[in-house]
Amino acid sequence: MSRYFLTLSYQGKDYNGWQIQDNTPNTIQQVLEEKISMLLNENIEITGCGRTDTGVNAQNYVAHFNCRKVELIENKNHWIYKFNTVLPPSIAISNIRKVKEEAHARFDAQKRVYYYYLHQLKNPFIENKSWYLYGELDFELMNRAAVLLFQYEDFSCFSKANTQTKTNNCKIYKAKWQKVGDAEWRFTIAADRFLRGMVRAIVGTLILIGRNKITLSEFKAIIESKDRKNAGASAPAHALYLSGVQYPNHIFID
Repeated sequence: MSRYFLTLSYQGKDYNGWQIQDNTPNTIQQVLEEKISMLLNENIEITGCGRTDTGVNAQNYVAHFNCRKVELIENKNHWIYKFNTVLPPSIAISNIRKVKEEAHARFDAQKRVYYYYLHQLKNPFIENKSWYLYGELDFELMNRAAVLLFQYEDFSCFSKANTQTKTNNCKIYKAKWQKVGDAEWRFTIAADRFLRGMVRAIVGTLILIGRNKITLSEFKAIIESKDRKNAGASAPAHALYLSGVQYPNHIFID
């Protein structure tokens, strides 16, 4: 038996999130398991690096699975091609790497990076990829608020309720808004882990800062309250992208 890491991208608008659910077959994990199991002629169970919600996208998502019948690395490009032929257009595999048998896509991840895109002039070419938000925003002030995130570890105020996580502590390494086009902005946030709904809640609260609806002191008070009801509304899912996941080199054996 060999264990492999898959790197893949997907458009979240077509799916009810990453994780298999009892009430819908339309999840990314289920589609992958069904298609890859069929192609490899064995029961494949896939474990992802984390859960993405309905509508959230990924550019370099990582998942692992075990394979008994085929040595995939011997003809890696062939298998990447074969996987992509059976997957829908909204899911694409870009890489396969062989890893140690105990390597885990979720628990071995050291850092995750998300992008959130926002545009302030209506643009039909990015309407489904970015959040169109009309009105003035003070991005300098929003970045001053983003820096305050580095002072904290408990981000309960930005987490969905009843997630059954053991801890709401996260280590944030980067949080910054950058202009990436004409009236187009990208928020980059990197951390060791993220809570469910965390990035969208942070973005929604930073928008309140940018509109001068709350002050920096109030932003800090929201974090310290550890209460989701005090933070801003979640930003729309379609503009959020998991951009990358970092792992230690020693888990790879290809």
